[in-house]
Amino acid sequence: LTLSSLSNTLAVNNSGRWWGIINVASSTNLLTDSKNVQLVLDPSLQLLSRKQRKLIRQNPGILHSVSSGLQTAIKECKWQFRNRRWNCPTSQGPNIFGKIVNRGCRETAFIFAITSAGVTHSVARSCSEGSIESCTCDYRRRGPGGPDWHWGGCSDNIDFGRLFGREFVDSSEKGRDLRFLMNLHNNEAGRMTVFSEMRQECKCHGMSGSCTVRTCWMRLPTFRAVGDVLKDRFDGASRVIYGNKGSNRASRVELHHLEPENPAHKPPSPHDLVYFEKSPNFCTYSGKTGTAGTAGRFCNSSSPGLDGCELLCCGRGYRTRTQRVTERCNCTFHWCCHVSCLNCTNTQVLHECL
Repeated sequence: LTLSSLSNTLAVNNSGRWWGIINVASSTNLLTDSKNVQLVLDPSLQLLSRKQRKLIRQNPGILHSVSSGLQTAIKECKWQFRNRRWNCPTSQGPNIFGKIVNRGCRETAFIFAITSAGVTHSVARSCSEGSIESCTCDYRRRGPGGPDWHWGGCSDNIDFGRLFGREFVDSSEKGRDLRFLMNLHNNEAGRMTVFSEMRQECKCHGMSGSCTVRTCWMRLPTFRAVGDVLKDRFDGASRVIYGNKGSNRASRVELHHLEPENPAHKPPSPHDLVYFEKSPNFCTYSGKTGTAGTAGRFCNSSSPGLDGCELLCCGRGYRTRTQRVTERCNCTFHWCCHVSCLNCTNTQVLHECL
């Protein structure tokens, strides 16, 4: 599926199916956004679930927010793994992340967490910006807060973002098996990360900026901060197995749960990412697992880390080549109002995995 101007918005079914929305009324599968622009589901792709379509209709304006959140999640995933053997590759088509979403490895866990976090973050921000008709700023924090500050302003509506994210993203998960439990757990971990990284932001009041009193509200973290936390949890993810208490009297939630594979380890917290199978070999191409391999990737010959040629190229070696790159440089702003630049040509040395 092309993330271009043709695709106005995207929606996700978190089993890995992506659904295209185009603004050409060529189908009976019509939705209407808050600006009364008809948006139709691309007939070449499967439809959103009935519940997802209902949620979109009930919340005019939210479709663009979902799209923005998912595209932000893709960009963040690629940035966080830019130096890894698995670098969050995407492709054209309905399964944008490829076959990795059908597995139960760490990378799958991160994809589910980051996309769920992306929807929650974008929806919560859109509420405070007035882009969604069914929600506003979170005005529950009002009145006294401390000796020299009080609650006020427009807090980002994280509660609405989490609730919508849970209803929209989780609705496509079916069954009661280990994969189902893992996906729901990682979806929630993504949402909780956005919530836990919320920060208090304040504005000073008083004569000449004396800040005798401050008005404070709750602000969403940058999505880079969310990605950083989830990346740390990816590195420390918990391997789990399917737990069953075996009691007919237990509730459905209590009966089916995740347990650490190693009994000596503590159970995963709601913030942790979880997985149940070993990651595939990302060194070489495999059509079966859908891995592209690292051949042709650029590496850092002087780095001992994961981006270094020895590790990234999996010991196969690399080729070195040079290229001349011309870029704008020495730019100067002239009043008023234009910028003039010179063209600078540099020689770059590139190392490419064999």
